[in-house]
Amino acid sequence: MAPIPPGIRLLASFNRDQWYRALTFVLTFLLYTSFHLSRKPISIVKSELHKNCSSVSELATAAATAAGSIQQPSPPPLHTDMDCSWKPFDKSNYKQLLGAMDYSFLCAYAVGMYLSGIIGERLPIRLYLTVGMLTSGLFTCLFGLGYIYNIHSLRFYIFVQVANGLVQTTGWPSVVTCIGNWFGKGRRGLIMGLWNSHTSVGNILGSLIAGYWVSSNWGLSFIVPGLIIAAMGVVCFFFLIEHPNDLKSIYAQNSSPDKTLPAMKRNGVNGHTELYLQYKEGKNQSYDTELLLPRENGSVCVPVQQVVVVKSESELSAISFMGALRIPGVIEFSLCLLFAKLVSYTFLFWLPLYITKAAHLDAKKAGDLSTLFDVGGIVGGILAGVISDKLGKRATTCTVMLLLAAPTLYGFSMISQFGLGPTIGMLLVCGGLVNGPYALITTAVSADLGTHKSLKGNARALSTVTAIIDGTGSVVYFFLKHTIHATNTN
Repeated sequence: MAPIPPGIRLLASFNRDQWYRALTFVLTFLLYTSFHLSRKPISIVKSELHKNCSSVSELATAAATAAGSIQQPSPPPLHTDMDCSWKPFDKSNYKQLLGAMDYSFLCAYAVGMYLSGIIGERLPIRLYLTVGMLTSGLFTCLFGLGYIYNIHSLRFYIFVQVANGLVQTTGWPSVVTCIGNWFGKGRRGLIMGLWNSHTSVGNILGSLIAGYWVSSNWGLSFIVPGLIIAAMGVVCFFFLIEHPNDLKSIYAQNSSPDKTLPAMKRNGVNGHTELYLQYKEGKNQSYDTELLLPRENGSVCVPVQQVVVVKSESELSAISFMGALRIPGVIEFSLCLLFAKLVSYTFLFWLPLYITKAAHLDAKKAGDLSTLFDVGGIVGGILAGVISDKLGKRATTCTVMLLLAAPTLYGFSMISQFGLGPTIGMLLVCGGLVNGPYALITTAVSADLGTHKSLKGNARALSTVTAIIDGTGSVVYFFLKHTIHATNTN
């Protein structure tokens, strides 16, 4: 007999529950990756919605000169800098118009997040998430269809952004609820630290996909991500398991037939059908019992009483918004995330420009270098999860990391002027200390609070708690975006 391959031996070492747990981890990771993937195109396409025609003309002239196709001096350009932009973003107030699209999405997302948790707590998560992903794919594709069908109405794009912002709120509370149901508190910090990297993965994939078509056909920069998130919605419908308890019915149906007794039906009292279990002779049954039971075709029939399960009036219902706020720690961690997210998104919008000025790099190199802040955030999220698991103190972990982040951020402004090497090191450290608590609060802490002991076993609070915490951070994101836009305009 040939020895079993090591890989097969490893696969066989996992039981059925572990395979389902791994499936939920990977599936929810991919589902929320597709959410971020579909949000990224707007930031890539903005440069195409408003372009400088003089620079475009210079590039075309240089290319033609290199090909030797220019025979005579070209006439002066007849178009202004606004002519090659996409209407209505070809006007002088294009910054306000582009900003209006951001505000529309962010405001709808912030308001919708508070409602999404409450709604999701009262609906099947699998269906709720599937509908959200399909409609998000629809509205993402609609934005791209504006290019194909030559739509130049600002109201159309604002409507699409508002609608997309609302349906995108179905994602985060749903996936956090699923991952919280499957993984206990013991290693929840580590698991969710690894799982939370879907944000960076989605942003990277969204940038690559949108950037591939942005210059030739920017409509596809939206349509392709829209089709991807819609396809993942179909996958969610067929494969997402909300809770381990949902598998009990499958286990019952697939139980061994040897353990299941054959049944037969007879007419009973008042025309009702009575169910009997058949005991065959010769199966070590009690002789006294056989004498008392009616025989039919050499078998003994035992009447079975049918039981009707009535829902108890005291069954726990979904928690209300105010009830979620009264859970110890929800308000405190929401405010903590508010300021952590403020710092995180300040770096998101200002870091490339700061690196350009401080390190004297061009825009592309500064943008590439700024991604190290996100890389440090991935490492910081995992580290924060591991430490909080070992100590069993989520709040202490967040507090220490944020206190260390304050002097580190100040040191970054000083050390970054001494060259590229120190800048890289400080970016990684700052990213870990800032985004570590941010990731911990939005994942493991939200799951812990959603299953707090004060709920007395009521697990129908996780989605609402997650939505409150993340929604508070989204409100800050909206005001931060408004402040930065106003600064750039002035």
